[in-house]
Amino acid sequence: MSKKGKSHLSFRLNIIFLIVFLLFAVLILQLGVVQILSGESAQDQIDRTENVTTNIPVPRGEMYDRNGNVIVDNASMYSITYTPPKGVQADDKLALAEKLSQYMSLDTESLRLRDRKEYFFLKNPDVIEERVDEEAMADLDSGEVYQAQLDAITEEEVADYDEETLQVIAINKELNQAYALAPHVVKDENISEEEYSRIAEHLPSLPGINVTTNWERKYPHGTVFQNYLGNISTREQGVPREKLQEYLALDYSRNDRVGRSGLEEEYESVLRGVKEKVQHTTDRNNNVIDSKVIREGKSGKDLVLSIDMEYQKRVDNIVQEELAKAVPNNPHMENAVVVVSKPDTGEVLAVSGQTYNRSASNSEERFSDTSHQAVYNAYLPGSVVKGATVLTGLHEDVIAPGTTFYDRPLQFPASEDMGSYANLGSVNDLQAIQLSSNVYMYNIAMRLGDYYYQPNQPLRMDEEQANYLMRYNFHQFGLGVPTGIDFPFEATGFEGSNPTGSDVMRTAIGQYSSYTAMQLNQYVSTIANGGNRIQPRFVTSIHEPSNSEERLGDVYRDFAPNTQNSLQMDQAYIERVQRGFEMVTQTPQGTSSDVFNNSRFGEYDIAGKSGTAEADQYLPRASGNGTYRVPLTNKNFVGYAPSEDPEIAFSVIVPALDAGASETPNYQIGARVVEAYFQLKEERAENAEEASQNENEES
Repeated sequence: MSKKGKSHLSFRLNIIFLIVFLLFAVLILQLGVVQILSGESAQDQIDRTENVTTNIPVPRGEMYDRNGNVIVDNASMYSITYTPPKGVQADDKLALAEKLSQYMSLDTESLRLRDRKEYFFLKNPDVIEERVDEEAMADLDSGEVYQAQLDAITEEEVADYDEETLQVIAINKELNQAYALAPHVVKDENISEEEYSRIAEHLPSLPGINVTTNWERKYPHGTVFQNYLGNISTREQGVPREKLQEYLALDYSRNDRVGRSGLEEEYESVLRGVKEKVQHTTDRNNNVIDSKVIREGKSGKDLVLSIDMEYQKRVDNIVQEELAKAVPNNPHMENAVVVVSKPDTGEVLAVSGQTYNRSASNSEERFSDTSHQAVYNAYLPGSVVKGATVLTGLHEDVIAPGTTFYDRPLQFPASEDMGSYANLGSVNDLQAIQLSSNVYMYNIAMRLGDYYYQPNQPLRMDEEQANYLMRYNFHQFGLGVPTGIDFPFEATGFEGSNPTGSDVMRTAIGQYSSYTAMQLNQYVSTIANGGNRIQPRFVTSIHEPSNSEERLGDVYRDFAPNTQNSLQMDQAYIERVQRGFEMVTQTPQGTSSDVFNNSRFGEYDIAGKSGTAEADQYLPRASGNGTYRVPLTNKNFVGYAPSEDPEIAFSVIVPALDAGASETPNYQIGARVVEAYFQLKEERAENAEEASQNENEES
């Protein structure tokens, strides 16, 4: 190769080496800049390994009655919480529990044997490991190994712990229930000011512990209406296990308190509020190096109920007084149920159920609140449904206004005669309601099935058609179908799958199908308001949390009356049944006029329908050999007042009176709840007028 060629190659290599050198120089310079000027920041970025988000609970929404009176409140209370860091060890928690036990105490009665054994294991790990055969544990998972280690501890070894040790065990148990970076309440009941202040003073030596305030439900009216307000779970119960995944998906924690029954459960989604969301940044050693609020917390929304708590108390008192009068003469009677509502809106004003406790001692309450029966329990209604039967007959053209039947017993072979309580003679549709004729209703039922009847001959009728028409029309009133009440559960009663012809006839007089007091209230409300079946409601509006103790927050949602269906019946037919209901209570021949049209209650212009249903019971004989029949009746009533433009509708069920009882607690309860409503209305008007006069005088 020539010298000239070698010179060109050497020059090119030198250029390449120079470029490589310059690149390394720039890289070294950049590394130096990063190390010297940005080292701390870069290291911080390296140490940031994970962002963890936690949710902090907020106070639950409150409940008010229709007049703005608080009926479910939140009471503040001291609270001791523990927020464990990530990766905290069992020994660290035990050491913290030992420190905490110097400043606070917990109930130790609920400690289990397992809790004691777990403490023993933490204090004596080497001893336990010597007792367990490692080869025998080789095929077990970690949980099974741990259980085997606990099984190696005898009951005698953990039986004699003193109170100080038990306190440590109880506190450690609470600490172990906490999840990383999520506040867990260690104690929030019966915390003394001394406990609170001592822990607050020593917070620097108690990692993860904090003193704050929590809340608990407060009921200014005691147990009144409690069955419908419902309950919330405790911290120990947390969210229901059967709904765990559903709640976790909705951003709940396992130990969150949630509605377990009643309106607390029905309106859980708005009462719960919005938790404060905090994001923690941790380093690779699980130390929190930064925290920031990424969502502000917001208290739960408030509910305004349709219930009038002052009226509710008066209704409860009326039911108790009438039960106390009737129970001594009726050995099987024990309870009564009442629902009062606004027939044009479906707003429930009061719902009462009281049970008389015959065996109560002097120290026990004579009455217990069983108002849940209004939506949970169905009863045979008796003749209160005859308004629906007459309207069914008119609508299906099997009778016309003024159609008469001669009321005398219907006779069938090999069965008892089917008649009214007396031979009523010739009655039309209005008189059939006024006098409560069974025979008239039987004739309607038979005609629905294209019948053929001759005395002492088998009845021939299209049972399927009659049953379908009867059910279809009854359902239009809410009888036999859900009312739609805003409550977690309601019964719909019993209708039977394949009723016979006689079953259809007994349905027409309320002696076959059973209904709840809420269904009967919706039924009579539909007649009272002229034919609209309105959904009954406990909650009328939802409000944003208030910033003031003196008023509700802004309306979040207002519930307008919801018409579920309108009767596809001639308005003249509905008005005719309304007239029949007036005749029941306001004419001398009416079955309940003695009570509803007397000098005390007559001014309230009450319309309605009475009902007596056979509800025999079969009780075991004292000898234990078989049962015996006890003839009993349900005494019921449905009504509204005043008969023109009614303000309230009500249903009353009083089960299990003796068949021959002369008492009419259903009448007395119905009349008195109407009286109480209008008296309270008058009292409030007088008080408002007096307050207005005083205000004018002062100004």
